[in-house]
Amino acid sequence: MTKESDALCETEKEIMHATHRALVNSGYAALSISRISNELDKAKSTIYHYYDSKDALLLRFLRFTVDRFEETINTSIGDDPKQDLNHIIRTLLPCQLTEERRQLHSVLVTLSPQALEREVFREQFTEIDTRLATIIEKTVRRGVEADVFRDVDPTHAAEHILATIKGTMYSRLTTDREAATAAAKASLFSYIDSHLVS
Repeated sequence: MTKESDALCETEKEIMHATHRALVNSGYAALSISRISNELDKAKSTIYHYYDSKDALLLRFLRFTVDRFEETINTSIGDDPKQDLNHIIRTLLPCQLTEERRQLHSVLVTLSPQALEREVFREQFTEIDTRLATIIEKTVRRGVEADVFRDVDPTHAAEHILATIKGTMYSRLTTDREAATAAAKASLFSYIDSHLVS
């Protein structure tokens, strides 16, 4: 499947990275095309050449961000469904967040409240959840078909795993409960061993 980021030209990719920096440095409330152009070190007209509004830019930026998550997950998926599922969990809930990963997670948390009242953002976050759930579901389904996992409903298992991951990601960035991530991850590994593995 062709990703949105695959179709971006070099200037658009530069705009995506500049948007990322502007969001991390200023937050959504203070974000503007001017701030993004400052991070880009190019005129605002460069941005408006590709995007006719801040919202249009942010919606493309969300797709760009989730492409990066998906690419990180998919590059290490192999032939062992259990190990692949563990890899997905470790990728989305690493023991230590690199600065880049913290920024990626922060961007999603920063923009997610926009989905409460704005349909275009709700649609985009729906797509993000669907894409992540699909990766997990396909991995569980492979495990069921290979008799590595029990005959469980892959959709239900994927939704449970994704909900735990998302809640933990949000808590990690918005609270000081440092041990919660390790506990949630251990709980997911326990769930895989006790409820999925044949």
